[in-house]
Amino acid sequence: MAEQPGLWEQNDLLGLLASGLQQSSPQGGDPEPARSLAAAPLQSSGARTQERQPPAASPASEPEAIDSGNPESPPAPSGLPQPAPQPIALPSLAPLARRSGPHAPGRILILDTETTGLSPEQGVCIEVGAVLFDVGSRAVLQQLSFLLPCQANPAEGINGIPAAVTRLPQPTEAALALFGALVAAADAVVAHHAAFDRQWFGHGALPALAIPWICSMEDIRWPAELQLRANPSLRDLALAHGVPVWAAHRALTDCDYLVHVFQRCAQLEALLVAAQEPRELYRARLSYSERHLAREAGFRWNEPVAGAWSRRLSKREAEALSFPVLPVERDGLAEAMAS
Repeated sequence: MAEQPGLWEQNDLLGLLASGLQQSSPQGGDPEPARSLAAAPLQSSGARTQERQPPAASPASEPEAIDSGNPESPPAPSGLPQPAPQPIALPSLAPLARRSGPHAPGRILILDTETTGLSPEQGVCIEVGAVLFDVGSRAVLQQLSFLLPCQANPAEGINGIPAAVTRLPQPTEAALALFGALVAAADAVVAHHAAFDRQWFGHGALPALAIPWICSMEDIRWPAELQLRANPSLRDLALAHGVPVWAAHRALTDCDYLVHVFQRCAQLEALLVAAQEPRELYRARLSYSERHLAREAGFRWNEPVAGAWSRRLSKREAEALSFPVLPVERDGLAEAMAS
């Protein structure tokens, strides 16, 4: 590499593990599978979001056409520059907040986890951080962080939690009881990359959470003027709101970044209302030469649908796109998504 990654990038568990998986994967991929360019409300839906940008690959690693109906469409010449990304605006959120229907949650539980692996099949959750936050007053009501014991922590270099420390005597039962009380006091859970954090609850000592989840990375459509990528990292989200980033990958620290972001967000209620819109997975119907349109709109190549650009969208967001999309379930790709 031309330069060393920053501290945050060095501490990115998903980036470290996924890079190894990419090298061993037999499947081809798009040159930029994890990059969602441009910052617009629509262009925003674990370990953590990848901070490193993957090296460019040859266009030969992509299919020549994606649902174009013309399998002989030639790939774009590799020497030509790709079109610059342009923001794709969604309808205003202000009218949405005034409609009858879902309301912004009054209190949210901002939550984060630290783990020894990427899934419950590969590891265990060893830390939970939670902040009970009042949306109307933008105030922290209570906060909690506790450890859960583990025998080994392969991710110690990422989260800085020695396995021996997790086994020190501590009031774990009392912490779990307080955590349950915080969940009961909240209208929704908010996490950055909620799909990652949610999977740990209902396993081991952690209870299953029955209240709604909101993902601050995929569900909240951050204003275009913040100039964020689609699906922004927590670091980028914090810096865009003027929140200094002083550390990474301890659960309560990451929760605190979201607290400061929400305290600076004048549109928070409207964003939370829009984040609760029902969403389903869509795939883009674009030729190879038009693939930049999907990338700019926050679609991801090969994830979670193999061989396609896909993204979770509400019906309103899908109708606002300038290119055709199909719901994955109706497009016969459910098996591909699960594979």
